[in-house]
Amino acid sequence: MASTLQPVLLSNRCNDSKSPYVRHHANDPTAWQLWSPDTLELARTSNRLLLLSIGYSACHWCHVMQTESFQDAGVAKLLNEKFIPIKVDREERPDIDRQYMDFLQATTGGGGWPLNVFVTPDLEPIFGGTYWPGPKSERLRPGAGFEDILKKVAEAWEEQEQSIRNSGKKIAAQLRDFAAEGSLGGRQAGDVIGEGEEDNLELDLLEESYQHYKTRFDEEYGGFGGAPKFPTPTHLGQLLRLGSFGTEVTEVVGDDEVEDARRMALKTLEAMFKGGIKDQVGHGLSRYSVNREWGLPHFEKMLYDNAQLLPLYVDAWRITQKPIFLEAVNDIATYLSSPPMVSELGGIHASEDADSQISHENHEKREGAFYVYTYQEIMQILGPDELETCTRYWGIKEKGNIDQRYDAEGELRGQNTLCVQFETSELAKELGIAAEQIKEHIASSQQKLIEYRNRTRPRPALDDKIVTAWNGLAISGLAKASTALHSASPEASSTYLNTVINAATCIKTRLYDSSNHTLRRVYREGPGDIHGFADDYAFLIGGLLDLYEATFDSNWLAWADDLQQSQIKQFWDPARHAFFSTPEHQIDILVRTKDGMDNAEPSVNGVSASNLFRLGSMLNDAKYEKLSRQTVAAFEVEIGQHPGLFSGMMSSIVAAKLGCRGLMVVGVGQEAEAAVRKYREGVFPTMTIIRIGNGAQDEWLKGRNDLLADTDGDREMVQLCEGGVCKLLDATSIEALR
Repeated sequence: MASTLQPVLLSNRCNDSKSPYVRHHANDPTAWQLWSPDTLELARTSNRLLLLSIGYSACHWCHVMQTESFQDAGVAKLLNEKFIPIKVDREERPDIDRQYMDFLQATTGGGGWPLNVFVTPDLEPIFGGTYWPGPKSERLRPGAGFEDILKKVAEAWEEQEQSIRNSGKKIAAQLRDFAAEGSLGGRQAGDVIGEGEEDNLELDLLEESYQHYKTRFDEEYGGFGGAPKFPTPTHLGQLLRLGSFGTEVTEVVGDDEVEDARRMALKTLEAMFKGGIKDQVGHGLSRYSVNREWGLPHFEKMLYDNAQLLPLYVDAWRITQKPIFLEAVNDIATYLSSPPMVSELGGIHASEDADSQISHENHEKREGAFYVYTYQEIMQILGPDELETCTRYWGIKEKGNIDQRYDAEGELRGQNTLCVQFETSELAKELGIAAEQIKEHIASSQQKLIEYRNRTRPRPALDDKIVTAWNGLAISGLAKASTALHSASPEASSTYLNTVINAATCIKTRLYDSSNHTLRRVYREGPGDIHGFADDYAFLIGGLLDLYEATFDSNWLAWADDLQQSQIKQFWDPARHAFFSTPEHQIDILVRTKDGMDNAEPSVNGVSASNLFRLGSMLNDAKYEKLSRQTVAAFEVEIGQHPGLFSGMMSSIVAAKLGCRGLMVVGVGQEAEAAVRKYREGVFPTMTIIRIGNGAQDEWLKGRNDLLADTDGDREMVQLCEGGVCKLLDATSIEALR
């Protein structure tokens, strides 16, 4: 059956969006529409395919495709006459991004952004890809450019509409089946998980998860696999903390394996912080490295990456006390606590772009322009002694140190990324000068280089959205940094805690509706229209639990409890358990999925299971503990098949088997203070802490946890509860806590 396209007159609507990414396309000749009921209805009435283009502000290849294709008159004409082109910010609508990314990965084996998908008027995907070269691109190959693809798809729709619709319906059905496979735990649709079915997952899954990463570990450079190389914070965190679960887990996994897991994580964390993925003269880490050595990043800096890496470096410092990890903690925490990342409202912004102008005079944008240096620039900026030290220390070369294999655009020719090549003691020996002098040269050079770039180069564009979920991750990381540094660095600890409180307050006042206990996803120029997804609730709840442990103000715990009940109401599956990512009656998605595997962000259900166990322990709420067990059990078969993909679930598997340990600190005294300090300076993945008395804001907590109602906050006591048994701890047993 041939298709009959109904004529429509489209105009670019990007300025109707609050998203910086979408607004960036407002001057494209492509008549972009927004994802809305009106647009979807227009696709149906005009009988046109949608060209759904999904990206984000900091995405380099999104900018490339805009320049090459979406600003090209011929491409725009095709899109406007034959399709309904829709631009979506994946950070605003992760649900839309997720379902079409699942389609792309299932059909091509790969994914990424920009994500471009052709979709029927019934929202069923038929064909997709990521970057396609534009008509004048140097990467264009005959018949494989974006313009060619548009012509072929338009022709196919006009000549074979019914066949394409049938194909779309089959694909949509397969996506639903695929989603069900990942959330039924091996059960059939309609099956209900019975009592006692929540405890089938065994501790040996932790050993299998370790083996998964052992076989993929890069012994030379750290990390997993080859290029490109990503930080994978959730997986690194599981390896790092594997030895902190206690003797029962160590006996199952093995002493050598636990030590090796920690070694892999620490080697990777150190390699990243020394590599080009780290801004060596400023603060923060970039998204990922395009080469195996962590030397050449894609230069965008994302809030969610830095927010997740921060608590890893906190625990690495707690475990090893190595100065490099303390430096990393302060570096990332400073990045998240300072402009431009911190908004005037207190919330933390989403990202900084990879691309920026070459200079204030030259408005051409290039990837990494803000961060890289030529040798000639370095010579002009640094003194002779600094030059000798720093060219060796950071691997700076006269013709640049960037392998042209990884510079497809040729934008980085002759440039240097800064990557630490030596320990200062080693370089001191090689150059025959004191190690302290080496450190002085590095510090003074960093200051000169950052002053130079701030003076001569425009900073990359800022995506100033405040995303609830990502602020939750940042609240968690900064709260943990604050608690860890409470004794060692009180001033820094206070700075980070103030940032956390301001961010949490911003979310509560601007993105939370107390009348119906719900969240909004994004704030920019006011709260957005999009309601919070399950990750917004889960990540924020986790952050609030860490904020409570940093302040012992139970008002934060009360809000976490309130949000947890709201998350259950909106997203819980009462029949087969665990949390859907989207609410039940959302009409503009094909598939309602459950997120269990960890990717660039931790899985919703992994974080939720942990939150529920923690809340159950802190509030003495058996319902929460049961829901946590059921959440993990919902992925039983999938975890058993691929335990390495479910790192975020591992601590909850341990908690399900061995229980959460609850530390209760009451009153004032040496033992009380020792217990708090021990908890804050150690790594206890399945332990919680509550405090009564000593000025703690404990009124709500004493009312919510019925065991605490009659607790005398003036009488010093330290108590540890596990397995339904509570025991008093003295100074010796507090010190022995592991």
